[in-house]
Formats: sequence, structure tokens, C-alpha cells
Amino acid sequence: MSIGALDAAGAYGRAAGLAPVTTRPGGVADTGASGEAGGFGQMVQSMVEQTAGNLHAAETASSKQVAGKGDLIDVVTAMGAAEMALDTVVAVRDKVVGAYSEIMRMQI
Repeated sequence: MSIGALDAAGAYGRAAGLAPVTTRPGGVADTGASGEAGGFGQMVQSMVEQTAGNLHAAETASSKQVAGKGDLIDVVTAMGAAEMALDTVVAVRDKVVGAYSEIMRMQI
């Protein structure tokens, strides 16, 4: 199954709580945001911040469990959320690097 770049950006935008990415006539991407907010860079920054928060929460839950003050279920849940967030950021990074490589291979 192949996911288009706009579909992926729209999905990550919705997951991050940002404006959805739609396509205007002519295939031009429209993030739904007017000039005051973000776009793709803001979405990536938000994803990285959320991922850092998830990783910190997982680390905190893990250290509480080691100290005997936490619940194992909380640790597993936090680790799962952190792993999923990190996998999402890595997938976005891979798509961006792939798109950049494709652009660099284009003939002028």
C-alpha cells in the first residue's frame, strides 16, 4: 500500500491537532492555515515536542517503577506511547529525506 505525501502530512497534521492538509484545484497543497500559523515546519516541531514529552513520561514511569512506587501497567502504557510517537517521527523523517533525495535526482 502506497501512501501519498499529502495523505501522510494530513494524517500527521490531524494527529498533532493542526489544520488538515487538503488539495486545492491544480494539486496545490493547502494546509488550511492562514499565514499566522505553522504549516509543515510547525507540525514537525509539534510532533518532536510531543515525542519528547512522551519519552520523558515513559522515563519517569520507569524510574517510579524501579523505585517501587509505580505500577507496571503505567510503565508499559507509557513505553508503548513513546515508541509509537518515536516511530511516527522517524517515518516522517524518512519520507522527508526520501522526498529530498528525489528532488535532488531531478534533471533541470
